[in-house]
Amino acid sequence: MSMDAAPASGTTAAIRPTVRPRPWVAPILFELAARGHSPDDPAVRRFWTAIVGPSAVADLLRLTAAAVAGRRVREPLRLAHLAAEGLVHRSGSIVLVRPTIPYLSPAQLRRMKPTLRVEYNDLIAS
Repeated sequence: MSMDAAPASGTTAAIRPTVRPRPWVAPILFELAARGHSPDDPAVRRFWTAIVGPSAVADLLRLTAAAVAGRRVREPLRLAHLAAEGLVHRSGSIVLVRPTIPYLSPAQLRRMKPTLRVEYNDLIAS
């Protein structure tokens, strides 16, 4: 077993040949009139986190902010997961995101714990 320490900061170390930076993507807003939650709404973090997880929600919010600002970002790690849930659409280096985060679908609601489901339904009804 090797007990070598990590290289000190500021020194050069060999980089694995398999290490590649993630490609850049350009988020663009679409479905501007779609209904949903504002990205800064606490409901997005509370309920979408239960569906896709905290890192995917952070990636979604980062993509939305980049689209509003008109800037590119490195490809998020959870982009495929966001696309599978229908939160983004990807075509090459273009990622389409909504300016609002959509309401949860009935199928997504069924995947939540009953207490969260009731809380979400109460929020939407009010």
